[in-house]
Amino acid sequence: MIQPFIHYGCHFLLPLAVALIWYKPQWKMAYVIMICGMLIDLDHLLATPIFEPNRCSINFHPLHSYYAIVVYVLLLLPKKTRLIGLGLVIHIISDAVDCALM
Repeated sequence: MIQPFIHYGCHFLLPLAVALIWYKPQWKMAYVIMICGMLIDLDHLLATPIFEPNRCSINFHPLHSYYAIVVYVLLLLPKKTRLIGLGLVIHIISDAVDCALM
């Protein structure tokens, strides 16, 4: 019962905290960019069934694969792609927490 609150809390509140702490002057733009990391969930549409409550996304869906995660971490390095990388890495962390709670 608490798992969805933790999962979606991490998806939405963790980027908000990062935006408010480290990107205070432009926190709204930083938050929107990081929330766009949710778009990697479009790869769930490739799975059959699309939604399986007891399925761990990490390394099951293409955009949640270990190879993709390496790319997301590398996006943290250049300043120009850091917010995108943060959004994607926070998304993966949220999904990893969800997997640990299963």
